[in-house]
Amino acid sequence: MTPETLRFAAVMLAAGIGIPLLAALNARLGARIGSPAAAATVLFVVALSATFLVLLATGGTRALASLPGQPKHLFLGGLLVAFYVLSVTWVAPRFGVGNAVFFVLLGQMISAATIDHFGLFGAIQKQVTLTRAGGIGLMAAGLFLIQRG
Repeated sequence: MTPETLRFAAVMLAAGIGIPLLAALNARLGARIGSPAAAATVLFVVALSATFLVLLATGGTRALASLPGQPKHLFLGGLLVAFYVLSVTWVAPRFGVGNAVFFVLLGQMISAATIDHFGLFGAIQKQVTLTRAGGIGLMAAGLFLIQRG
């Protein structure tokens, strides 16, 4: 593996570690204040503040000027993030953080395989082989076993 590959893997591993933490922390905040929607709003205010600071620090503010000319469907990512945060904040305390995140992970694998297979949204095209499909199937089987136990 190249150093760049290792660096990318480390960043995404850290992001993956953060997903259950985000779910647990925001679910707890939502339960303590009595509103998953309010907890999600707080999360987004903190996230917006952090990303705005990164935007300023990296000089990315000029890129904002090109936003009006972008295809509107590219902005749906914001709605998907809102759906994820709202749903995990509401579901995790009732279903368990592990269960909630595992279903999220399964959905991510299915969606990622589909995006890669068809090269959607400019992604590098990578066929869903029998091995890749089998891996997703094994993950689904693992989910079934976890739910039974």
